[in-house]
Amino acid sequence: MSSRPKLDYRAKSHLSYFAYASHRFSGLLLACFIPLHFLMLSQSLRGAQGFGQSLALTDIWVFKFGEWALVILLAVHLTGGLRLLIIEFGPWNGLRKGWIQLSTLFGIACGLLFLYFAN
Repeated sequence: MSSRPKLDYRAKSHLSYFAYASHRFSGLLLACFIPLHFLMLSQSLRGAQGFGQSLALTDIWVFKFGEWALVILLAVHLTGGLRLLIIEFGPWNGLRKGWIQLSTLFGIACGLLFLYFAN
């Protein structure tokens, strides 16, 4: 019997692994958000009063934080997906660390802009 190969932790400390993990993690969290979103939208089928009651929940600080996190997750997932498309279909080779840093900065900038404009 052969033993299991040892895991090389250098690969997991590389910046491209951070981009991979953040893209996957943001996709999973966005997938978890979809049923909650549809649940809130289904309240509108019960009439204006039921929808108004469910919208009143969004005034709680937890929901405000969730909206902020959702904007960041969307920005990170968007830029991670665009980075992958460029790597797959573009004429460039390699991982392009600058693109990873740009996508991270874009996600942070979107979150900060959302905080600035949300009153």
